[in-house]
Amino acid sequence: MEDLLTRDASEQIAALNARRVSSVELLKTTLARHEQTRARLNAVVAVDLDRAMNRARAIDDLRNRGEAVGLLAGLPMTVKDTLDVVGMPASSGLAALRRRQAGDAAAVAHAKAAGAVIWGKTKTPVMAGDWQTFNALYGTTNNPWDGARTTGGSSGGAAAALAAGVTALEIGSDIGGSLRIPASFCGVFSHKPTWGLVDQRGHVPPSPGSWSVRDLNVIGPMARTARDLRLLLAVIEDGPLAPKAPPADLKGARIALWLDEPSFPLDPQVRSVLESLAAELATAGAEVTPIASPVHMPTLMAAYQTLLGGIIGEDMPDATIRAMQRLRGWARWSVNRGAAPTSMAAMTLAYTATHREWLAADAVRNRLRHEIASVFERFDAILAPIAPVTAFPHDHRPFTRRRLVQSDGAILPYASMLNWISLATALHLPATAIPAGLSASVLPVGAQLIGPLNSDARMLALAQAIEENVSGFMAPPPDLQDAGSSASRA
Repeated sequence: MEDLLTRDASEQIAALNARRVSSVELLKTTLARHEQTRARLNAVVAVDLDRAMNRARAIDDLRNRGEAVGLLAGLPMTVKDTLDVVGMPASSGLAALRRRQAGDAAAVAHAKAAGAVIWGKTKTPVMAGDWQTFNALYGTTNNPWDGARTTGGSSGGAAAALAAGVTALEIGSDIGGSLRIPASFCGVFSHKPTWGLVDQRGHVPPSPGSWSVRDLNVIGPMARTARDLRLLLAVIEDGPLAPKAPPADLKGARIALWLDEPSFPLDPQVRSVLESLAAELATAGAEVTPIASPVHMPTLMAAYQTLLGGIIGEDMPDATIRAMQRLRGWARWSVNRGAAPTSMAAMTLAYTATHREWLAADAVRNRLRHEIASVFERFDAILAPIAPVTAFPHDHRPFTRRRLVQSDGAILPYASMLNWISLATALHLPATAIPAGLSASVLPVGAQLIGPLNSDARMLALAQAIEENVSGFMAPPPDLQDAGSSASRA
């Protein structure tokens, strides 16, 4: 039974449908795996065992009576703790939010309607606002490849639970790489949908009960295989179920390889893995063509910072925003003198942007979206890095004191984590994160397949073809997990 947890969700569902295992048995085995890994990973922060067990029994009864069941019927799964679940409201890392009453988020309701047995919530940083997953309420989530390192964020608990076999499916979210970066750091799959494809209702932030539909933010699936991403997206998307399509054919697939942007650093170990993946794709028959940046990235980054800053600023305390507003003169001076788009000066302007400034950024975004359309006339997808580095050691200092260190010793600004994910996010494009391989330091490296608007099905089909022919999920060796967790406790 333990072996079944190493299989993907599709195989687990097949076992349930064939009655080789009951939902109750699979749930009990899943919970045992959670107990086995809980101290090491600290990925799951809340559970609702009674409700989950009752639901599993009910689905077993339906199946035993030969009644129709949903696509996910009886499958145990977890959900990121930014999404409301009946009995487990989204805390988003804040104690004040976890005691309230809440219904199911829209995506969660879809999953439940398809028969999913949601038993737990996975950790996120406070208000999903970091590329590491820790908070004062629940502590730190450790990377299953090396417990001394971060899982990424903000869907870091989800990625760790997937990689360690604690869950087979997850629902996460992404506004600044929060689906893709944890997938890259933990070696799993995720999909950032075209903006608006999945209903955001019930996601926190914004504040609980808000009717705001936030720009840039998306809800998306995470899994250990591309076919599972396709399965879950078909369930949670806002509309009729998408037809299940076969994998794409790699032969003749036109892939643009984007590894070079003068303003975006990239660790040599990450580059090496992605170059190897590109070579394997070419061997498999894909047409892989290196390209320069598909649009002018400094222009896009400046617009993205303003668009993103207005959203993040809404969640900040009023006193903090007032203090930043008093610094706008200094910030403008610094930016005019060449401060980077990821500098504190630029972020101060972004967090306090006026509506007129937001409209100007939105106009730039729309122009660049028009420009990139010509790239997708020549290519099916852009293959690009997700993060400039592999998973880095836990660092809980203030943002202004954090730095990233490349394998060659180069020091990068912490906000460089925004760089490679910005294209798809700012332009509302779909992006599928796939495991690309392991770095020389034996850490996962992910790549993202970026496609044109509403090409989600095509990106997922291409990801499945790559997985089945070139590169897929590798489970972290238990000895590495144990060694890493010991290091993190030392």
